[in-house]
Amino acid sequence: MTSTTLPAAPPPAGVPDADPLAAARARVDRLEARLRQDAAPGEAPPRRIETHISWVLLAGDRAWKLKKPVLMSFLDFRSLAQRRRACEEELRLNRRLAPSIYLGLADVVEAADGTLALRPAARAGSVAGVVDVAVCMRRFPDGALWSERLAAGGLGADDIDAFAARLADFHRQAAVLPEAAPHAGAAAQRRISEDLVAALDAWAAGHRRESADWPAVRSALREQLEALEPLWPHRRADGRVRECHGDLHLANVVQLDDGPSAFDGIEFNPAMRWIDVLDDLAFLAMDLAVRGRADLAGRLVNAYLDETGDHAGLPALRFFLVRRALVRAVVATLGGAAPGAPSTEEHLRWARALCERRGRLALTHGLPGSGKSRVAQQLLEASFAIRLRADVERKRLFGLRALASSRAVPGGIYDAEASRRTYEHLRALAGLALRAGWPVIVDAAHLRRSEREALVLLAARLSRPALVLDCQAPPEVLRERVRRRTAAGGDASEADEAVLARLAGVQEPLADDERRHALAIDTTQASDPAGWARRWFAQP
Repeated sequence: MTSTTLPAAPPPAGVPDADPLAAARARVDRLEARLRQDAAPGEAPPRRIETHISWVLLAGDRAWKLKKPVLMSFLDFRSLAQRRRACEEELRLNRRLAPSIYLGLADVVEAADGTLALRPAARAGSVAGVVDVAVCMRRFPDGALWSERLAAGGLGADDIDAFAARLADFHRQAAVLPEAAPHAGAAAQRRISEDLVAALDAWAAGHRRESADWPAVRSALREQLEALEPLWPHRRADGRVRECHGDLHLANVVQLDDGPSAFDGIEFNPAMRWIDVLDDLAFLAMDLAVRGRADLAGRLVNAYLDETGDHAGLPALRFFLVRRALVRAVVATLGGAAPGAPSTEEHLRWARALCERRGRLALTHGLPGSGKSRVAQQLLEASFAIRLRADVERKRLFGLRALASSRAVPGGIYDAEASRRTYEHLRALAGLALRAGWPVIVDAAHLRRSEREALVLLAARLSRPALVLDCQAPPEVLRERVRRRTAAGGDASEADEAVLARLAGVQEPLADDERRHALAIDTTQASDPAGWARRWFAQP
């Protein structure tokens, strides 16, 4: 990091003592002016971004972030020492996910003649004339933010999958909440929720027209708070409350050369980052869905769950999604939303629709190569459903990652007992998801009638509709697909042509009574996920 020297420009008399914020703003003005003067020929002039608590100066390939000397209910940056500690925390926390962005700290040094300079930070107090401190970052290109890429139509499935894997790995490595810490328990969940309720009640009271959605959302939020209270100690005991990012929305995810990452996590309030990992995930999923990309939101959630196996948190996931929508709704009421961002009403409308959804079951049926997993993936994206994939969960039961080979497991993982355990596990997870109000797709062969009946009966006991997705393709197509998949690798399924031939001899086709709640899908024809979803959700 190079040193940038700036000309002397004494602030107006009395400003530092009378108004620290005005004095700090004057320093930032001087920094920006000198950066503009020092810009290389043809280089874009420096640009300033301002938030409620910071300034960011963008110049060349660098960005300097300075914290405002302010006192708020959730932070105190009034002294230089407090701002330095916050910058150190910002550096430590954000280097976990974005080490290539966060370069270090810079001191703002004022010489005796009033000249300002940005210099690599020395130890606190070891350099005379330090008047402020900044986080120095490598600047990423315009258009790299996911909010920008989404608006431009450049955010795709591969980006979502890559970030889901990165986030799951980040959460695995993040520190687990210490035993004595108070965060993310029932009291904290209630306090956060009631603060949002109070803010939105105040907004509704001053709104020119009554919100049709807010009373219903408020009631559902409080019902979920009561219902979920016994879950929070289990989440904590399972190590699911960790030192997370805390502010994981689309404008804080960025596409870098080595793939997507996240920056600008919460450093100023521990309670906002020591949270349930699914609360962290929910912010980004909600932001995608409210902006009209529920397909990407569903893909993100399911890719993350495939990586982590954290289906035990499904009862809390809808609650977190709704509450994150309320956070954004409150920001919009304060005028803090970015231009073009969804309004308060749009967030409340989406939250109400999510609260009012009820669980329903879909289960796939078909031989290897029949396209079951592709159909399940397309349906989950069309309906924001949860998918439980047998190939992934079977391996998880044996301690294997989704793409790991099972050859090293003594006795293998595909005998009758392993299959019984797998289907039993899938039914348990499906029941959990249905009770939590999620549409759930069980992606498995279900070649035997008893396997299908067990799931349909589960749905019936829970008063939930069930639909069988009967995936079909000609034998020669099945063989060709299996050959291609085996040769390509990179899939959780290990079924080869020999397995296909064996299973073709033992499958039990759907009986006439089963076909009444089945949807036949010829997977050699054009897909119709929206039509499948309409059929699924039309069931009473």
